[in-house]
Amino acid sequence: MTATTAPRTKESRRPRRAVGVPRASLRRYDPAAPRRSWLFTVVTGIFLLYALFPLAYLLINATKTQQDFISTFGFAFGGHFALWDNIVQVFTYNNGMFTRWLLNTLLYVIIGGGGAVFLAVLAGYGLAKYRFPGRTAVFMTVMGAIAVPSAALAVPTFLMFARMGLTNTPLAVIIPSLVAPFGLYLMYIFASESVPTELLEAARMDGSSELRTFFQVSLPLLAPGIVTVSLFTATTTWNNYFLPLIMLKDQNWYPLIIGLNQWNQQAYIPGAEPVQNLVVTGSLITIVPLIVTFLFLQRYWQAGLSAGSVKE
Repeated sequence: MTATTAPRTKESRRPRRAVGVPRASLRRYDPAAPRRSWLFTVVTGIFLLYALFPLAYLLINATKTQQDFISTFGFAFGGHFALWDNIVQVFTYNNGMFTRWLLNTLLYVIIGGGGAVFLAVLAGYGLAKYRFPGRTAVFMTVMGAIAVPSAALAVPTFLMFARMGLTNTPLAVIIPSLVAPFGLYLMYIFASESVPTELLEAARMDGSSELRTFFQVSLPLLAPGIVTVSLFTATTTWNNYFLPLIMLKDQNWYPLIIGLNQWNQQAYIPGAEPVQNLVVTGSLITIVPLIVTFLFLQRYWQAGLSAGSVKE
C-alpha cells in the first residue's frame, strides 16, 4: 500500500523564513539582472555631456557664416543656416586644397596605418606562438617602446630622415607610422588567448605549412583583434599632428589636421582672410569617417578588447 502525498499548496511552496531573518533576504539572486545605481547614472551622464560638447559645438558652428561665427555665442545659432554653403566652400576654397589634404590623409592611413597593422599581426602572432632565441629581449624592447612617448622620438626621427633626404615627402610620415608597439602588444595578447596551440599542432600533423596554417587557421581567429588594432592605428594616424608638422613644409602633402590648422592661423595674420567657419566645417567633415568606422566595427572592437578576460 503506497502512501499518498498531499498536494503542495502555495503556502507550502514558500520558503520558510527563519526567526530573525528579514524577508528581503529570501529573494532569489539573479546574476543576470542589471544593477541600478543613481550615482553611476549621474557620473555617466556627466561624462556623456562632456564628450558631446565638442560635437555639439561643431554641429552648431558649422551652420554659421563667418560673420555669424564672430558675432554670436559659440552654442547659439546664427542668423543664416549656411551648412551646405560652408561644405561647398570647404571643398572649393584655396583651389580645392581640402580635397588634396583628405587624399593625403587617406594615403597615410591606408599605407602607413595598414602597414602597421600588418606588421603588428605578424610580429604579435610570432611572439605568441613561436619560441626562438632572443624572444624575451624582443618582447622587452616592445614593452619599453610603448612607454616612450612618440613626441620624444620626433626630433631624432626628423634628424635621421633629414640625413637620408626624405623630409618633406610622404615617406617621412608613412615610414614612422609603420611602427606600432602598442598594436603589436595587443596582437600578442590576443593571439596568446584566442589561438589554441593544440589547433596549430593538429594542422601541422595534417601536413599544413606554416603560412597555410596562419592564413587559413589562425587569421580567422585573430579577426576581432585585427579590427581592434586597425581602429586604434587608423585613429592615431588620422589624428597624427606632431610628426607631419615637423616633417612636411609643402602644403600639398599636408594631412587634414595640419591643413585645417593652417587655415585657422589666417585669423591671426594681418591682411589674411579669416575662415573660422570653414575650419569648423572642415573639422566636422574630418571626424565623420572615424565615427562611421567606429559605429560599423564596434562589435568587433568590443570583442577584441574583452578577449582573454573570461577564462573557461
